[in-house]
Amino acid sequence: MSPKLLACAALALGLLNGCSASTSGAAGPPAAAAPPTTSAPAGAVAPAPRVSPDRQVIHVLSRLTYGPRPGDVEHVRAMGVAAWIDRQLRPQTIDDSATERTLAELTTLRMPIAEALREFPRPDPKLRAQIASGEMSRQEMLERYPLEKRPARIAVELQAAKVVRAVTSERQLEEVLVDFWFNHFNVFAGKGDVRWYVAAYEREAIRPYAMGRFPDLVRATAHHPAMLFYLDNWLSARPDFVVPAGPNRGRKGGLNENYARELMELHTLGVDGGYTQRDVTEVARAFTGWTIDRPQIEGRFIFRPGMHDTGEKIVLGQRIPAGGGRDDGERVIEILTRHPAAARFIATKLVRRFVSDTPPPALVARVAGTYTHTGGDIPSMLRTIFESPEFFSEDAYRAKIKKPFEFVASAVRALGGTTDAQGGMALARASAEIGEPLYQAQPPTGYADRAEVWVNAGALLARMNFALGLASGRYPHVSVELAALVAGAEPSSPPAVLDRLLASIVADQLTRETRAVLTAQLTEPQITRLSPDDRGPANTDVAKLAALVIGSPEFQRR
Repeated sequence: MSPKLLACAALALGLLNGCSASTSGAAGPPAAAAPPTTSAPAGAVAPAPRVSPDRQVIHVLSRLTYGPRPGDVEHVRAMGVAAWIDRQLRPQTIDDSATERTLAELTTLRMPIAEALREFPRPDPKLRAQIASGEMSRQEMLERYPLEKRPARIAVELQAAKVVRAVTSERQLEEVLVDFWFNHFNVFAGKGDVRWYVAAYEREAIRPYAMGRFPDLVRATAHHPAMLFYLDNWLSARPDFVVPAGPNRGRKGGLNENYARELMELHTLGVDGGYTQRDVTEVARAFTGWTIDRPQIEGRFIFRPGMHDTGEKIVLGQRIPAGGGRDDGERVIEILTRHPAAARFIATKLVRRFVSDTPPPALVARVAGTYTHTGGDIPSMLRTIFESPEFFSEDAYRAKIKKPFEFVASAVRALGGTTDAQGGMALARASAEIGEPLYQAQPPTGYADRAEVWVNAGALLARMNFALGLASGRYPHVSVELAALVAGAEPSSPPAVLDRLLASIVADQLTRETRAVLTAQLTEPQITRLSPDDRGPANTDVAKLAALVIGSPEFQRR
């Protein structure tokens, strides 16, 4: 791509920093629309969306999926927004066998932790020493310890599966929620034994509960070896504990507060949830003895009474009597997930994900109320959001910026793309190059869901480069259907091709500024290609023009 064209693409992307969330420059003002007709929980405010019916469809597909595919707008329009949402809220009713067949070759996705530990052994310390000293060449090292037998394969296959599901799954809302909750209960796949545990963590602790009840999510993650290892709770013990056997025999125990702090600050109550440092200590005491049985052989949850602090605890003013054992931790989870601060915190995060980076307080309050009277039922909270006037408001339309992973998946979907497991690996690498290496967020906060984290010149240019590579067919095992997107448009007429791409990729929802930037490129040699002798008719480079449309501010938004 020429420097001039890159500069113009950067200008279009730069509009993200200045244009409004609405598409006020699109042809005509939005018309009034009737709200969806799904049944609302008792006390819910009747929705009164201010966007047109077609924009309702686009908005729902942008927020509840990884972006519309060709034909999705027409499908949802015919089915009805309310009926389509209701179906997505019941993923078990949706056949997703085609996606599961695509994932069949990724064998580590189904491995129990003990099997993963056996199949992907740690390298022999002698091998490491030989490599470090130069006694062994890289080729010899690969023969002794091939890539396919290394634990890194577990994360690579999990990354590929995440991309494949985002691109191809019919259970789109469920996939969005799995990503959301994994970030909420983040573990870093690169930390120690988490390398072997991470696939099982998503399979066992996140995916089964993503559309269930929030307290069950907290409980499942609290018990899982990946979380116990990542936040060091597996080492937490009463202060006078001494390891009785094994390689650490004689080592003194001690309280570790990492998990207790993050359980309250990030998982349940929020940083302003009203707890104190004393509460952190008391919660940590309650979880002593929650550990991992033979972390490098079995890797399963176990409660060891000898490590547990059996004394009385006071958590948020509530007394947990002495002698409770493992039940102390269970009681803490109950206290925290029933607390009003947890209802507000989880409501705020869900509203931020689906409505706006600045969650409307009235909607947060209603979602928190739904949390309270349903015991943290996630589909009920989502219904409250999706039936709200705030969700369908003009202010919410295209108000969110896609994370890199969301951008990659949505670009493939917008171009009618398909991918297999190998293509999923290539697209996962693309997400990493743009700024979001999957399952590699080191802090317990996971990846952010706010625009300012992702909008900068370098990141946006990287997105543009990805768009060009995707549209040009440079990603192995990933196919796109550009010809179908521009079918019927005269190839020698760049304006006609652009119009067809805009209709297909962004549903003609552009500001005047963006349209002007794109139109200005139509005379560029990189877009309008002449025949070798300059005497034949010009053709439009559809791939480069499609890349510019994918790079537009409107496509960066959801």
